[in-house]
Amino acid sequence: MIKNAKYNIISKVIASLLLFLFINITSTPLKAQTDIILGAEQLALYTPLLQNKNIALVVNHSSIIARTHLVDTLLSLQLAVKRVFAPEHGFRGTADAGATVASGKDAKTGLPIISLYGKNKKPSKEQLKGIDIVVFDIQDVGTRFYTYISTMHYVMEACAENEIPLIVLDRPNPNGQYIDGPILEMENQSFVGMHPIPILHGLTVGELAQMINKEQWLSTEMECDLTIIPMKKYTHDTFYSLPIKPSPNLPTDLSIKLYPSLCLFEGTVISVGRGTYFPFQQIGHPQLNVNYSYSFFPISMQGSQHPPFENQACYGIKFDNDSVKGGLQLTYLMEMYHQMPDSAIFFNNFFTKLVGTTSLEQQIKADFTADEIKLSWQENLATYRIMRERYLMYP
Repeated sequence: MIKNAKYNIISKVIASLLLFLFINITSTPLKAQTDIILGAEQLALYTPLLQNKNIALVVNHSSIIARTHLVDTLLSLQLAVKRVFAPEHGFRGTADAGATVASGKDAKTGLPIISLYGKNKKPSKEQLKGIDIVVFDIQDVGTRFYTYISTMHYVMEACAENEIPLIVLDRPNPNGQYIDGPILEMENQSFVGMHPIPILHGLTVGELAQMINKEQWLSTEMECDLTIIPMKKYTHDTFYSLPIKPSPNLPTDLSIKLYPSLCLFEGTVISVGRGTYFPFQQIGHPQLNVNYSYSFFPISMQGSQHPPFENQACYGIKFDNDSVKGGLQLTYLMEMYHQMPDSAIFFNNFFTKLVGTTSLEQQIKADFTADEIKLSWQENLATYRIMRERYLMYP
């Protein structure tokens, strides 16, 4: 019996791998081409500001110009890059979500790497000693709970306190056409929600940095000496297929499109497919075998060590591009809640931190419809839209 179970596990893993390879080799869709010019690509606009300065970079694996990392580009121009600060998932972008990322040294350049995740989320005065200017260049996905913008907040705060200028090299928001979700109630503030903005905020990191600064959301109520290097030929309606996955469990355009809706399941008992080749493209739970025929099988892998329900079959839904709408969809969450045999265990304490309000859980338990829930957000969203207009850099 044990032998057969082990054989079934191995068979399912091999089958998943073969399916992944088949889909990626035979069915990769053509990417929409755009002529967007990224902030990082406009070297002539910001390298003069770096001349004769000791530079710190806040970057990760997504900080690429063409095929070259920003670190290597600036060093090749003989600019004095002194240290690198890395966000969640680390400098190379391979660490698990929530995993402690150790500081160290970059093997290629010998530069010191200082982690801004875990206990040390904000650069200290000592870590900024001797630094004249800081550059932030990280690809975001446009949701309040994606922690790269929280890292940017703390970097802005540290720069304001230490009177160090900050340059933000702007990048597209792949969910930039959407403004949706409840506004964060500040009593629920955490590293997965630091600002009174909706889940889908409709801003680039450059626009958000300006909002944080001018709305005086930094804890010191000081303003950071901020320069944004804007993109060219970008609008909030521009489709942008990310050339590099922004984190280990957002590997495709579909996962990024679904992320605003499926990340809410991280505050529930439902798996979002971590530990599979389709994270944030499927949802399920071992107890839903009566309700759904589709199943997936989480295993431990790079970027997802010991995922929920490791080595167990999870039954649920697999999404595809044709059936998925963008924006924030509540129907997936509500369906899973009603399908669970024991709905009393569905939500956990992290849910309120993710959504930024206690009301959503209460509304779902009270059988509000998705339309009724969204209607309850509209007054606050209307106020937010007016504020957002003041910081827009792109149509």
